Amino acid sequence: MAKIGEFLVIVLVILAFLLLLGGVGIYLLVKLGKKAAVKARQATTRLTTHVNAMGTGDAAEVERLRLDLHREVSLTRQAVEQAQSRGWGLGELPRLLADLTAQANVHDGQLGMYAQQRRLSPYVDHTTLDRLREHQAKLTAMCARIRADLLGDQVQHTATGIADLTSRTDLEIEARRRAPDPLDEIDELYKRTMEERRDRP
Repeated sequence: MAKIGEFLVIVLVILAFLLLLGGVGIYLLVKLGKKAAVKARQATTRLTTHVNAMGTGDAAEVERLRLDLHREVSLTRQAVEQAQSRGWGLGELPRLLADLTAQANVHDGQLGMYAQQRRLSPYVDHTTLDRLREHQAKLTAMCARIRADLLGDQVQHTATGIADLTSRTDLEIEARRRAPDPLDEIDELYKRTMEERRDRP
């Protein structure tokens, strides 16, 4: 009877462990499925934007503006992350980039809404399109200014490193040169003196 009780306890422990593993597995699958769905939705949106940007007209132009904006923000984010990884003092620049990214996302949504409305309706709202272009120009100019500033810092850091390396190279080469032997210098001086005496009448 005791053996049967022990066997049942072991079986119940194994079942509980398997249920726990199954629960964790299901949780991870659901989490992975949600991430995959989000990635698929983003990929579909990007693909749709690229396809729509190949057309002609205002809607295609707006889709191209969206692509340009995504590229500019992405390049700027990469530049800031690269500077952060090198330990440069960036001040409030990362926070500014976060605000800029948020504003770019709002602008992207507005561009997407305009493009969709433009594809569905034959009526053109030139005033809104002009304002969207103006906002686009300001956002991309800010991104370009941030990248230009970071590139200037990078060039300055590189120039300092190159100058340091040049001076170290000069010192090392100078240290490797053989010091002149004083006896050789005296011998050379003596030979010159003797030649000068011979040359005199």
